[in-house]
Amino acid sequence: MAAMRVKRKATASAASHLRSTAKEPGHEKGEGKITRALKPTVSIIGVGRLGSALALALQACGYSIEAIAARRLSHAQRAARILDPPPTHVLSAARLEQFPLTDLTFITTPDDSISHIAAQLAARVAPIASGQTALHMSGALSSAVLRPLADVGYSIASLHPLISVSDSVRGAKSLRQAFYCVEGERQAVANARRIVRDFGAQSFTIGAEHKTLYHAAAVMASGHLVALFDAASGMLAQCGLSQARARTVLLPLVQSTIDNLSTHEPAHALTGSFARADVETIRRHLNALSAAAQSDELRNALEIYILLGARSLQLAQRNGASRAALKEISNALEEATRSMKQCGKAKSGGRK
Repeated sequence: MAAMRVKRKATASAASHLRSTAKEPGHEKGEGKITRALKPTVSIIGVGRLGSALALALQACGYSIEAIAARRLSHAQRAARILDPPPTHVLSAARLEQFPLTDLTFITTPDDSISHIAAQLAARVAPIASGQTALHMSGALSSAVLRPLADVGYSIASLHPLISVSDSVRGAKSLRQAFYCVEGERQAVANARRIVRDFGAQSFTIGAEHKTLYHAAAVMASGHLVALFDAASGMLAQCGLSQARARTVLLPLVQSTIDNLSTHEPAHALTGSFARADVETIRRHLNALSAAAQSDELRNALEIYILLGARSLQLAQRNGASRAALKEISNALEEATRSMKQCGKAKSGGRK
């Protein structure tokens, strides 16, 4: 319990530092005094890592957080403690009938809960005058999931930050540096873009029909990168390194690759055996991975290597690598795929 209290105090202290060091937009000088332009009032449903980070980031930019809600009241109360001033309304999701009307309502719950929350909120109000905006922050869902709120007068949109949020305080800082995907109704999109500008961040728009493909791209660039890193760490662990040491050794390599991508298109950022079309080296890789694939930890490492290797061949070809060498590598990958499938069939037959 003592350790938990120390952690909460540290989080509150970091949140306070974030607010005190943040530039507060909307201040204007006039006749010897400073006046602050009024910001919209905000309510947030779902105050996990993303919702809490959003609350901190908005508050640091001068927005008034009037209400927060979470599935459990204790979670909402914990989020309220890092806000200064705390929200007037701190509720559990079961009490949404008490949720106040605010200029902006954010739904930052898991995707599967958004439509239900939207219906609950819509049921608590009669049709209202225009002016209220509802936003969700799902990457996979379009603004259409908020249709029940549009039916009672809200303007609706989705606002998705292309960042990974691991905790509320660092997440609040990251939110102010992210790119945001925005789509929805005109007024809500305008309000969402205004928030992004206040953060000092940037936004772009896509059609609602592309939202799921957009999110799949984000998962590949973030979540799947973590999975790929884990597979590579497992391969080094098979060489005798501890998992912790393997991660430490690989991180500078990953960072250097990201640095390359920040200044070059992928074809020119690609380095290593596929970029050089090193046929014999890649054959040795395939042999080593075939042998290592006997272990449970590296069962799918060969499959990952072959799949991403085929994509790397396309990049190497765009960058002018030897066509003859690339063809040899392609043949080697296809042969490794056939061998892997035959091995899988043999194992399956043996289990019967």
